[in-house]
Amino acid sequence: MAKFTSTILSVFALLALALNMSAQNKGKGGILQPQMTVEKGTYKQPFGKMGEKPAQAWSATTMGASVDGKPNAGGVKTITGELIDFSCYLEIGKHGEKHRDCAQKCYRAGQPIGLLTEAGELYMLMEEEHDPRRDGQGTFRDAAIEHAGHIMEVTGTAATVRGFNALYVQGYTKK
Repeated sequence: MAKFTSTILSVFALLALALNMSAQNKGKGGILQPQMTVEKGTYKQPFGKMGEKPAQAWSATTMGASVDGKPNAGGVKTITGELIDFSCYLEIGKHGEKHRDCAQKCYRAGQPIGLLTEAGELYMLMEEEHDPRRDGQGTFRDAAIEHAGHIMEVTGTAATVRGFNALYVQGYTKK
């Protein structure tokens, strides 16, 4: 009986803790470390545009590389957000002008490029064209280095797989 009582009390304690944490975090969605501000662009007036609007969601090289010619679902979308260093943002919440230099170094080292929306949603950004991306013929990373920490309007093919968001950007292949 004592073990049963102890178990019940533990369950109630965990439930109370979960409810308390939920109440504390209510309304705290959005951007981590909001005191780290952006100097170039706003969500209403982005600093610039990136990506070409594709005629179809996926390019010919992506279609050709897909299993049985059927890539994962995706749709053309334009999203406004801050170009962030995905790794630093998820690890320590850093972004904005004060983190720009670090983000540029991380991009140069091959760390993933992210887009942070005003609502706090995250998208991983990369070139859409499969074969040029695979073969190192993409130039999107260079554009991202130039605009790290800026709020930009980015157009590409959006895809979500098991809760993970990506935006594949076209128009950044070496000519």
